[in-house]
Order: sequence, then C-alpha cells, then structure tokens
Amino acid sequence: MEKLSQSLEDYLEKVLMLHQSKGNARLKNIASELGVKAPSAARAMRELKELGLVEQEPYGLISLTPRGLSAAKSILGRHTLLRRFLSLLGVSEANADADACLIEHVLSKESLGCIENFVKSHVENGKSEKS
Repeated sequence: MEKLSQSLEDYLEKVLMLHQSKGNARLKNIASELGVKAPSAARAMRELKELGLVEQEPYGLISLTPRGLSAAKSILGRHTLLRRFLSLLGVSEANADADACLIEHVLSKESLGCIENFVKSHVENGKSEKS
C-alpha cells in the first residue's frame, strides 16, 4: 500500500475510532470530530474509497475494507503507543494525545520500535503512566 498523507491517515483513524465508540461512522460525525466541513470529509472519503480502504453507502454509513481496517489499526496503534510514551514522560493527557497525533505520522519504524521497547520495559518494571 502506498504511503497515505497525514490527513488521510487522520480520516482513516477517525473512521475506526467512531466504529469502536459508536458502532458506526457517518460523514457528518467524521467531519465534526476532525473539525472540518462536510465537503472536505467527503473528498477524503472518495480518495480513501478509490484507494480501496473504505466503502460508503450513498449518504450513509462508512465502513473500512479489510485493507483499510489493517491500516487504521496500525495508525491507531502508533497513536496509542506514542500517547503512552508521552504520558510516561509526565506530559499531560491532553497534550500527550495532541502531540501523539502530530508525531505518529513522521517517526521511522526504528524509532517506533525503540519507543515500544521503552514503554514495555517501564510497564514491566511497574512504572505507571501519569494520570
């Protein structure tokens, strides 16, 4: 699969998050959650559909294809890992989430692997994340 833009990754991640929290994803919810207008979200969904990552009923529900689900889980996994890492460093929950969203798109696999090892070692050693 070709590398998605940061924006398309955010849309894909949001579709998965809405499915997890609400059981479905609709264009208006995606737009609202990402703070964009519906036409912008519609363009992104068309692009993701052309890439074979989402399916959309006309004016209806948006679902992830198997490829889309795999990609979205990977993106959300990076986000969750980075949020936990920043939390371990003492960053506030709100800032950890916002910063994770920014840096999840640019880190190399090597850096992500090292961060994952760091987080695992701290969790195994009983260190807790800041709440």
